[in-house]
Amino acid sequence: MLPLDDRTAERVAAVIVDMGGPYERKSYELEPLLRRAGWTPAPEYDGTPRVPWLAEQLIEHRDDHARIERLLCRVCDPVEYDEGRVIAEEFREQLNEKLDAERLVISLVDGRPVLGEVGADGTARYSAPENLAQRLPRLIADVKAVDRLLNRAREAELCEQVGAHTMAIISIGSFVEGLLYSLFMERDEKIREEGFIGTTGRKFKPDKAGLQIMLDTAHERNWIQGDAKNFADHVVEFRNFVHPAAELRGAVTFDDDTVMMCWAPVRALLNDLEEHLPAVS
Repeated sequence: MLPLDDRTAERVAAVIVDMGGPYERKSYELEPLLRRAGWTPAPEYDGTPRVPWLAEQLIEHRDDHARIERLLCRVCDPVEYDEGRVIAEEFREQLNEKLDAERLVISLVDGRPVLGEVGADGTARYSAPENLAQRLPRLIADVKAVDRLLNRAREAELCEQVGAHTMAIISIGSFVEGLLYSLFMERDEKIREEGFIGTTGRKFKPDKAGLQIMLDTAHERNWIQGDAKNFADHVVEFRNFVHPAAELRGAVTFDDDTVMMCWAPVRALLNDLEEHLPAVS
C-alpha cells in the first residue's frame, strides 16, 4: 500500500507543517514530532524551509513503510494535541484528502487512527502489517522467536486467503501473544524471573500467562496506549474461539470483515510498540 508518490509526500508535508495555518508546526517542533512517531534516530532539522525539509524526509524514507505509517497516524492521534480529538480530526480529514489519490485512508477504529486501503466499496480495508520481516528484528533480538512470529503471521494470511476465517483469527491472536511474550522475556527482567501479576494480585509464570494479562501489563508499562489495549481486547475475545465449545456458545459467524477488523488493532499495537520501545542493537 506504500510507498507514497513524491508529489503526495509533498502534499502530506504541507498538511503536517500547516504553514500560516492555525496549527502551524514551528521548526523546533518537527524533530520531536518524528521522534514521538518512533523515528529513531530522528533526523535533525537543518534550518531549511520546513515543508520541503519534511517532504524530503518522507521521500528519503519511502521504503520504510512502518515509519511513514507511524507518522501519518501520529499526526491524527488525539494524544498528540493538548486540545485532543478536535485538532486530530482536522488533520485526519486533510491528510485523507491528500492520500485519496493513493487509495489510502486513515480511519478511526475505536478511537485509534489506523492506515488502511480504500476498498472497491469506498470503505477502509485493513491487512497484516507490512514489512514484518524488517520490523520484528528491530523489536526482538531472538532470531528464532522472530521466525516463529513471521510464520504465525503468514499462516493467518494464508487462512484469510482461503476463507478459513476462524483459523485466521486464532493465528492473529497467537501472533500478538507471541510478540508480547517475546518482548517481555527480552526486556523485562522482573517478569522474566517472577512472572506476571493479574488484576487480583495472583501471580502467573511467564509461560502460563494469557494474552489479556500481557496486554494489560504492556499498557501498565506504557508500551501501548489505552485505546490500543482496549480494542485489541476484541482479538482476545475472538481468539478464545480456538475452543469449539466457546465458539458454539458465542454463536458468532466469522467472515472477511471480522478478520480485517482484527488486523486493525494489530497494526495500531505494533505502531505503539515501535514508538515506545528502543530498537534492539
